[in-house]
Amino acid sequence: MKIKKVVASKGFSGFYYDDQAAIKSHAKHDGFAYSGEPITPGFSTIRIAGESISVMLVLDEGRIAYGDCVAVQYSGAAGRDALFLADDYLPIINEKIAPLMVEREIENFKNMAEELDNLKVNGERLHTALRYGITQAILNAVSRKKHITMAEVISQEYGIEIQEEPVPIFAQSGDDRYNNADKMIIKGIQVLPHGLINNVEEKLGRRGEKLMDYLSWLRTRVVQLGKPDYNPIFHLDVYGTFGQAFNNNMETIAKYIMNLERISQPYRLRIEGPVDAGSKEGQIKSMRELRTELKKIGSKTEIIADEWCNTFEDIKDFVHGEAADMIQIKAPDLGGINNTIEAILFCKKHGVGAYLGGSCNETDRSARICAHIALATGPCQILAKPGMGVDEAVMLINNEMNRTLTLIKNR
Repeated sequence: MKIKKVVASKGFSGFYYDDQAAIKSHAKHDGFAYSGEPITPGFSTIRIAGESISVMLVLDEGRIAYGDCVAVQYSGAAGRDALFLADDYLPIINEKIAPLMVEREIENFKNMAEELDNLKVNGERLHTALRYGITQAILNAVSRKKHITMAEVISQEYGIEIQEEPVPIFAQSGDDRYNNADKMIIKGIQVLPHGLINNVEEKLGRRGEKLMDYLSWLRTRVVQLGKPDYNPIFHLDVYGTFGQAFNNNMETIAKYIMNLERISQPYRLRIEGPVDAGSKEGQIKSMRELRTELKKIGSKTEIIADEWCNTFEDIKDFVHGEAADMIQIKAPDLGGINNTIEAILFCKKHGVGAYLGGSCNETDRSARICAHIALATGPCQILAKPGMGVDEAVMLINNEMNRTLTLIKNR
């Protein structure tokens, strides 16, 4: 089976690009937009529409294999690649990448993905979004050639067993953290609510009081709306705001987290991105110090790395630096999905929780392919994506996992 043509189309992604630096610094809500001037290069306003590129491989027997090139909501922040705008990158696909792929024989996924992921154009590697989408299309092409699911392709090539049950889903609330939490509880989502605590004044509180109030509400709401046997994990993404509010004093931050832990009981607590040190080396040091302080006071809260942990190499450094109990493997940031697969397996091998994440700014296609990756590799949890509406993203991830497992079991 050969690739006869490469076709690329521009599209929307599932959410928006947001200038994280501006939001942390000065931005104020203006309806669904933000007021104020952008800070991060490439942003014309603080919030702009997310974009995608679908890369379609037309195969010689007539079928189409495709993947979606997308980047995360906070593009250009914390060491990530620059803002991904489709018009800037369509010419690269059409003029540089397509000629290299046409007439290529579809071989195995791993080798073809690694080759594409390491490809250089004009002396530089491709934008992570391009590597992400094109390797999705390659995986889809191999699955079509072999007449098996994408999860089975990964299982066969990496020598791993497919999960017997769906991977726990983590849903994200966005700013509608009350109504969306209700949706999650009613549907029995295993990990919730995300919270989007990305501003000290509006969402955390100068002494952390606003988040404490929210967590207390959430615990009560689980009891009110959840089924008797419902036992979710509370996972809060706080975007470094603990460090901002408490002057990066790790002892103070640890005590505050312990207070959150007490409020959460009897439910387990996970905190993502408690501090943002401004560099990878600083982040590893700060996160390690915080984990040490938490252990001193007997905390069981799990600390999750996100910012400054973008690539597979970054993930290795965070793991070896003992900087996290769990790492968000933010799939679009890793480029080729071969890196996402390897990163999950690496974390599991070294006893660190692997959270297959990503972004609200992805697409239905990239989300479904991540569901196959999750079934093959068995991370602790997978993010429901794209969008911030909860229901649509949960449906996509849940149904794709169940659909795939049912197909495999009924061969």
